[in-house]
Amino acid sequence: MQYKHVELPNPGRKELINTDQEKHDSVMIFGKGANQINILNGAHLHEMGYRGKGITIAIVDAGFQNVDVIPAFKHADIIGVKDFVNPNDDIYAEHNHGTRVFSCIASDEKYVFVGTAPEASFWLLRTEDAYTEQPVEEDNWIAAIEFADSVGVDIINSSLGYYHFDEPHSSLLHKDLNGKTHIISRTASMIAAKGMILCTSAGNEGNDAWKKISIPADAKDILSVGSVNKNGLVSFFSSVGYSADGRVKPDVCALGSMACVLGSNGHTTYANGTSFSSPILTGMIACLWQALPELNAYEIMEIVRKSGNAYSTPNVKYGNGIPDFMEALDRGRKK
Repeated sequence: MQYKHVELPNPGRKELINTDQEKHDSVMIFGKGANQINILNGAHLHEMGYRGKGITIAIVDAGFQNVDVIPAFKHADIIGVKDFVNPNDDIYAEHNHGTRVFSCIASDEKYVFVGTAPEASFWLLRTEDAYTEQPVEEDNWIAAIEFADSVGVDIINSSLGYYHFDEPHSSLLHKDLNGKTHIISRTASMIAAKGMILCTSAGNEGNDAWKKISIPADAKDILSVGSVNKNGLVSFFSSVGYSADGRVKPDVCALGSMACVLGSNGHTTYANGTSFSSPILTGMIACLWQALPELNAYEIMEIVRKSGNAYSTPNVKYGNGIPDFMEALDRGRKK
């Protein structure tokens, strides 16, 4: 399931930048992407030259409509694409959800919209059939993860999640959110051991009857990502934890309310959902790993969690909170 965009008003913001001049410079450089970079204290990594170069990211999603012709992606290093739903389909003619997700990382229009890791390299992988909801999509997802491993991917972003299928008997119960009941979560829990990091959306069910995270956000040794608004407050739609076996979920949060994205027409717009907080975080992790190449996947995830502003007092909505990537960089350099 690719998460639906959630409509909500655009609230005011307490700026998370130190001075008026820094605010001005950052807004000028990152354009409409400034909020989502600054809330993670990521601008300084970009200024130091860490923009994801040398890191390979796989985007696992529902389709990447017009990514091949949108000007903001003309410099994006797309290594390749693969469709696990229908190999004969044109991945660039499918759903626009992946386009929006991709833009959070790869957009590179200075003064208009800069993503969190525009110099990374990318594989675009389609596993989601946007027109149906069947357990086979878990199999598609697993096949994509195995493929990502085979081609040397470092970080995987998955803005997908499952809890309800078209056939009710296949749907989840809350007790299933233990990281091991469903094969997609068991697979996700093995990703770090393969040397990769998985960032996945926590879900957009926080205000719905289900309320909880979905799979594979319940997996172990991953980063499940909740959503906050630009004031740093948890978005009402952001799915809540913990996992059924009591682990902190979501792991961390990033901006998912009124996130800047590119539509399939190539124009900037705003969208809401953990579908966007996850890739925003993914890009910053690419920048961090570029700066700390000696650390492994477990170590990078650990310093990101520990840099969260709620790490000492996690809760079911916020997890470990909003990471501070300069703090994470400092922690990593001390290892």
